[in-house]
Amino acid sequence: MAARTFRVATRGSRLALAQTARVVDKLRQRFPQHAFEAYVVTTTGDTHPAGAHQAEGKGIFVKEIEEALLRGDADLAVHSLKDMPTETPPGLTIAAIAEREDARDALISRNGAQLKELPERAVVGTGSVRRAAQLLAARPDLRIEPIRGNLDTRIAKLTGARASPVAYDAIIVAAAGCRRLGLADAITETLPTDLMLPAPGQGALAVEVRHGNTEAARMAASLDDADARQAVTAERACLRALGGGCHVPVGALAEANGDALVLCARVLRADGTQLVDAEGSGSSDRPEELGTDVASDLLGRGARALLGLVEGK
Repeated sequence: MAARTFRVATRGSRLALAQTARVVDKLRQRFPQHAFEAYVVTTTGDTHPAGAHQAEGKGIFVKEIEEALLRGDADLAVHSLKDMPTETPPGLTIAAIAEREDARDALISRNGAQLKELPERAVVGTGSVRRAAQLLAARPDLRIEPIRGNLDTRIAKLTGARASPVAYDAIIVAAAGCRRLGLADAITETLPTDLMLPAPGQGALAVEVRHGNTEAARMAASLDDADARQAVTAERACLRALGGGCHVPVGALAEANGDALVLCARVLRADGTQLVDAEGSGSSDRPEELGTDVASDLLGRGARALLGLVEGK
């Protein structure tokens, strides 16, 4: 194929641009005959920060980027997978799970205190109902307050470098974002998964392409990480079987164990007073089946009531 320039759609935040740059660098290394350039798209989540609250998996950071792909304005798109709904729109496909960083959540505290060391009634900022519920399950005395903005903004609000109506003692963010922005030193504590299960797909980057764009799909596929794809496929299958877009906090993490895949998942009441855990293992080449089985186990253990589902619905 003759040399050409491929446009890679992305959000304009510093983290999104850094993640896209990692993917673009790899594409340039593998396909030096082509040029690749970032194509910045403003999403609903960027323009309506209040609506971005509790936005994991709701698609508000994805929709306009996918529309750009479908129109042909871009050839590829890079997303944080946890921002993507479990159903991909007709005409598009996730051609690669390009890489996965540390999937866990991280606590950044103002005075260097770990979660167990935070004083009673400490104020913890998070924009995620999943994180809030699990924090309250572990520390019901905490005061959870919403915090919005990109990672740099949230850290600035915590430290007081940026004005905020709330004085936070700590915030909870994705460890992957900190590491990709060179802010790993800001992390006070990486939270263990028995306390804080991440969002399905957290830490993974997805490369999406339009059906019929065979060259873009071929190039993207060269970046696919099979282990990461199997893990996130199980996590997202579990979320999909539970209802996908519900507002109930759901955490899930799959990890390889030899030739098997082990999936842990959790459904909680938003105030953290009730939670249901399930764990399952299965063949790594059938991650969808594993995710569905673990979701069924969760429902059988009582998650149905937390999800607000009606039997047979």
